[in-house]
Amino acid sequence: MSKGNIQVREQEVNPYASHADVHKIFSEDLKELYQLSSLLTHDPAKAERCLVSGLEDCVSGNRVFREWARYWAKRTIVQNAIRELKPRPSQSTLLLSGGTFPDMEESRGPGGHFEMDAVLGLEDFERFVFVMSVLEHYSEHDCALLLGCSPREIREGRTRALKELATSPQMESSENQLLIQEKK
Repeated sequence: MSKGNIQVREQEVNPYASHADVHKIFSEDLKELYQLSSLLTHDPAKAERCLVSGLEDCVSGNRVFREWARYWAKRTIVQNAIRELKPRPSQSTLLLSGGTFPDMEESRGPGGHFEMDAVLGLEDFERFVFVMSVLEHYSEHDCALLLGCSPREIREGRTRALKELATSPQMESSENQLLIQEKK
């Protein structure tokens, strides 16, 4: 049996992500992982700390299945950002009008993307809830567990974030530029 066959069999037998797998994820997805960290922390130095800590935590922490390693890397960065900033719900409560949310299409710029500056303009808690629940698709329950609050506070934070994004000057200027481009 050749050495190549032994390595293939070891990978088949060992379903857990290796250190090499983790390093590969962080090198291949570095830009995306840094952007996630940056959106959460709103500070380049903190974003870098969360990213580096995320790599260290993934390498030295609990082992995860290879298929879950990318998700785990992102989750570790989210957890580090939460520890770094400790976002808490604002004291003012938002009355949900009939439990409806603003139209998400209104909150998006050209091409269906949210403007990064508009997201960075959100308060810490609303920014975390928006990034986690809307951009990263975490459930309300997961967001609540990670942020140490109730699902209701998550819903209210997401509603505030979406309303603020829908009315942000960055979004309006993007929409105006799109209208100008369409008229040409």
